[in-house]
Amino acid sequence: MNTPTMVASLIFAFVLVVLIAWLIRLMMRGWRHRGQLQETLIGTLPSVPDTVGPPTVAPTRGLYLGCTLAPKWNDRVVVGDLGYRTKAVLTRYPEGIMVQRSGAQPIWIPHDSVRAVRTERGIAGRTIPSLPTRPNDGVLAIRWRLPSGTEIDTGFRADDRSDHTRWLGAGDDAAPGDAQQRSNLEDDQ
Repeated sequence: MNTPTMVASLIFAFVLVVLIAWLIRLMMRGWRHRGQLQETLIGTLPSVPDTVGPPTVAPTRGLYLGCTLAPKWNDRVVVGDLGYRTKAVLTRYPEGIMVQRSGAQPIWIPHDSVRAVRTERGIAGRTIPSLPTRPNDGVLAIRWRLPSGTEIDTGFRADDRSDHTRWLGAGDDAAPGDAQQRSNLEDDQ
């Protein structure tokens, strides 16, 4: 390789590295800015209670996919560590739902805050492939209301997707907010 070609290649490589570093910096800045905007919407999460009753739905192992602002399945919450995917165990108690995440703080969803437990095709920008007979069973989505009043969806994919039916079967008393919402709608009409 002659000297002018080598110099041109090195200059091109340097410009390419600078361009990639600049793009990564812009993406990180956007992530932080989004987090600052969401801090007031999210507020503080409910604290984990000291004691809980026996589980009403046995622990389910799987993957925590993140949280999104409801009803936008693609608007990821990036405040704190809510935006990071991680292995998790999901357990339902009479007092609420516990999401114990690997390498992150647990998330406690009080029973009174739960609005709906349903299955979806995807959440937080992730679409999970599913069977043709059950097109919307890729993600277990829990819609709940934060103390700040904002509703979010928490996404969880069980290692064994047949476990999703156990969570949906707990549905009659599982979502007190739905019954309250229905009665409010009937009162308005």
